Amino acid sequence: MKEEEISSVCGPENTAPENSGRPEELSGCEAPSSREARSEETTSGGKRPDALSGCEVPSSREARSDETASGGKRPEEELSGCEAPSSREARSEETTSGGKRPDALSGCEVPSSREARSEETTSGGKRPDALSGMVTHAMRMMAGTLLSRVLGLVREMLTAALFGATRQLDAFFVAYTIANLSRQLLAEGALSASFVPVFSRVLETEGNERARKLANEAVTVLICGCAFVIIAGILLAPLIVGIIAPGFAPDERALAVSLSRAMFPFLMLVSAAALAMGVLNSMGCFFIPSIAPALSNLAYILFLLAVRRHLSVWNLAMAVLLGGCCHMLLQVLWCYKLRMPLRPVMPRRDDTQLRSMMTLFLPYAAGLSLNQLNPVISRMLGSFLSAGSISVLTYADRVLQLPLGLFVITISQAVLPMLSRQNPEKTAEFRDFARDAIRFNLFVILPVTVGLAIVSREVVHILFFRGAFSEWAWGATSTALSLYALGLPGMASNTVIMRAIYARRLPRAAVMVTGVTVCVNLAASLLLMRTFGYAGLAFAASSAFTAAAVFAAHLLARDIGEKLSILETKWLARIVPPLLLMGGFLLALKYFFPYPVDSGMTRRLLWLAVSVAGSAAVYGVSTIAARCTEWQWIKGALAGKRR
Repeated sequence: MKEEEISSVCGPENTAPENSGRPEELSGCEAPSSREARSEETTSGGKRPDALSGCEVPSSREARSDETASGGKRPEEELSGCEAPSSREARSEETTSGGKRPDALSGCEVPSSREARSEETTSGGKRPDALSGMVTHAMRMMAGTLLSRVLGLVREMLTAALFGATRQLDAFFVAYTIANLSRQLLAEGALSASFVPVFSRVLETEGNERARKLANEAVTVLICGCAFVIIAGILLAPLIVGIIAPGFAPDERALAVSLSRAMFPFLMLVSAAALAMGVLNSMGCFFIPSIAPALSNLAYILFLLAVRRHLSVWNLAMAVLLGGCCHMLLQVLWCYKLRMPLRPVMPRRDDTQLRSMMTLFLPYAAGLSLNQLNPVISRMLGSFLSAGSISVLTYADRVLQLPLGLFVITISQAVLPMLSRQNPEKTAEFRDFARDAIRFNLFVILPVTVGLAIVSREVVHILFFRGAFSEWAWGATSTALSLYALGLPGMASNTVIMRAIYARRLPRAAVMVTGVTVCVNLAASLLLMRTFGYAGLAFAASSAFTAAAVFAAHLLARDIGEKLSILETKWLARIVPPLLLMGGFLLALKYFFPYPVDSGMTRRLLWLAVSVAGSAAVYGVSTIAARCTEWQWIKGALAGKRR
């Protein structure tokens, strides 16, 4: 839940009242307002030719800009009948990348949900254009994220093989949790939530130069804030470790404190990277930020391999810092390439945009700080369990990060600009887009949930069962992974709903949702850990995210004034049978062709590949046969990429 949004800059004052009998709804395009119509009729005695299609005509400012630049409207604008990008947008895109961005090739505005409903009425099917834009961005990010997550798994496989599941490694994971919490809270949490919406709006309305100044002012604020947190963290490390891992012995606690102090500068590196990522995403660049973690993981892996003959837990801390440097440098240098250099400048006290960013930062930080208590709860309570409990929960979480990052996070990041362009005042359109985005996320993540729950033992065996990784660690990590997987649908839904909540400027609701997550996680963990140990902690986390998604959907529906209707019977009737078929295929495969646990790596990888490819084919074919509308959006995205 990293990137948050604000509402669209389009206000309701220019919205024409809907009328089901008007002909423009048949075309799926918004008609010009009455003021524009009167202006056209006065000047030419009738509507201009580009209004015959029922598409919105450019504003007078855009028209003057086009006429000034080229002496008249561009031919492609008149032929398509769609609104062309403003001259500022065109200049911005050409300046930053030497040409228009791929998602702007059509030059046409994405249809609103009202237009989609109109076309659904006239043609019997919803146009995939609006959601296809989201899917296109997500597919670009998935390509980079796949590489990053695969290298992340290799990183954990190497760590498991070299260190196993020991108290020494538990101390490192506690120290890394502290540094990671700071990153998720400040860098990728509140910073993204407050900076990205404001920066995107300034870039859209005031141009590159003003946006560059705002970004550089934000760099200064970021450096000062991170320096303060780093110094405070180093000084308070004994207290923080004592809170997170109260069950550690004195020597284990001392090691965790030392490692925490060594890794706190990691916050400065990833905060700068998060700011650069926000700049790149706002400028339409999604692929480079998605592969930056891959470079970080690669640096970690190569460093450990280089020092494996003189291995200690301190090498892990050094590898984390080296990876953070690579993560930051790639994105900062790419900002320079796009002529948006990031360098600190003295902030102006009268800068209203910077003040707006800082005003948003505080409530977002409050809400996100509550959410970051969840991993703290698991590690704090895990320190009272048997040795290695924290490690197996961490390994299971690392495996979960592959589908979580590859699908849930990429889709939610792609939703960010789309939700920002939705006008929150048009509640029906806002609801429809948010609902469809949630459904698409569930369409992708539900088969992953079923698959991980069934073949968790096989996945963990292939990834980790070697070296110091014991039989007990295999079974424990497999159990934790299958229970963590049950929370994926809740996580997937919650990521989109939280972005919709921030788009409607409801920070109080966001704090309430994260509060519910923490309370449910803590209560369920305390209730289950005595009987089920680490498995109880894993199931408690999944229950918390599911409860949070339900509660967040309730708050959003109450604010909109309309039910979201995410799990409609008609949609469930199309999605549940394919899931059952896929689960039956995996169970049959395990029964008739058991996993070759004693065979070589090649046969084991082949078995896993067959299970993944076969289950994906069963799910894909059955959902196509069920006429799931999500395939229309995927088809539209692929068609757009070919163009």
